[in-house]
Amino acid sequence: MLYPAAPEAATRFLKFVNASPTPFHAVHNAAIRLESVGFKKPRDKIREKDEWEKELVPGGKYYFTRNQAALVAFTLPQKWKQGAGLSIVATHVDSPNLKVRPISKRTKQGYLQVGVETYGGGIWHSWLDRDLSIAGRVVISQGNGSFQSKLVKIDQPILRVPTLAIHLDRGVNDNLKFNQETEFVPILGLLEGQLNATKSEDKEKFPERPKVASSVQENHHPQLLQLLAGELSVAPEEIHDFELSLYDTQPSVLGGINNEFVFSPRLDNLVSSFCAVEAIAESVQANYFPTLEGNVNCIALFNHEEIGSSFLISADMGHAVHPNYTSKHEEKHRPVMNGGIAIKTNAKQRYASDAIGSFIVKQLVERKGGKVQEFEVRNDISSTNLRFAGLVVLQSGQCCPNLVSAPWMGNPMLSMHSIRETAGSHDIQHAIDLFQSFFEGFVALDKELTVD
Repeated sequence: MLYPAAPEAATRFLKFVNASPTPFHAVHNAAIRLESVGFKKPRDKIREKDEWEKELVPGGKYYFTRNQAALVAFTLPQKWKQGAGLSIVATHVDSPNLKVRPISKRTKQGYLQVGVETYGGGIWHSWLDRDLSIAGRVVISQGNGSFQSKLVKIDQPILRVPTLAIHLDRGVNDNLKFNQETEFVPILGLLEGQLNATKSEDKEKFPERPKVASSVQENHHPQLLQLLAGELSVAPEEIHDFELSLYDTQPSVLGGINNEFVFSPRLDNLVSSFCAVEAIAESVQANYFPTLEGNVNCIALFNHEEIGSSFLISADMGHAVHPNYTSKHEEKHRPVMNGGIAIKTNAKQRYASDAIGSFIVKQLVERKGGKVQEFEVRNDISSTNLRFAGLVVLQSGQCCPNLVSAPWMGNPMLSMHSIRETAGSHDIQHAIDLFQSFFEGFVALDKELTVD
């Protein structure tokens, strides 16, 4: 879909998020973007346990991945000296979703169903009556006796969690509740017998095989395994395990009367991840890159919101004021979409932002001509989903106490953790600008700041 009057960064984000239904795909697509501007893995196989430091050179651009689900990329300045600091933008690539269980085969009342487990703090009723499919990674056997983990994304809608008709639940509009274990099981199809297939035909199409420890053939519907095998161009018996998530097949789009919004799943936190990747990719093509001194510029994309860091920007989406629920925001701390970066602070230390980190972020935003907003929670609202920032302080403080500053910031959005979220289309460029300003100017700004 073309958006001639839309922000260019937002249209690029649509391509990224539509191609990234799982953290594995997001990391894969981030690596492709980095390689397109010259980032590389030393010896093409850099791993943390390798002695890859010997391969690094001043002015180099490098990245490595862990378990297909996390990515770290960094650039070395031309005049880098050992002992210099790190300038890190850290994000997470996971979002609430439904994960296929290790034994997912379910049948009930003539329906094929797939057992799922809820992951994260999702708004689960938003997953009802959606056209769902599956994506993730599959472990397959190779002809030489080795095994490989390959990404898979089924582009057609194959699953659905249908709601109960109002005629059978007259109070649904007053109080929507459902049991997440027994009433939240997606349907995959109808039993073969109801589709006029005979048992002999079933056995011919899906032959029974001896049970061995590494086999998953009995754990899942053969129709599901057949679909995965066809997508990967392998035989079903060559599938030995998988990690699959459900996703909404409706594409991400720009919306609003002037394309001022992004309507999409996984905005939290693929927006921040995309902007971090774009910022460091664009930084190596900027005129200032050959003259950089001091810190190593770095981005870290983590799964499961696990992080660790020196000066670090913790980039996670924030809560825009909702026009129908304005009372949920403190009166003077109501960020709006497309109004600029929101800095999050909390007196109870639920966010790691402090005055110094916030000052630096504001200065960096100002250098790009941007705007800043402030966010704090009300005293009568408990903000409990703040694990990301807490881990910055805990894990980093264990290795380098008193040396870590980690302001928490992000783009305001609506419907966080719904299957379809809303963010500002102009804010994507705002975040890229901040991260670029961070990579370009933090070292010089830090030298100008005195803190006893």
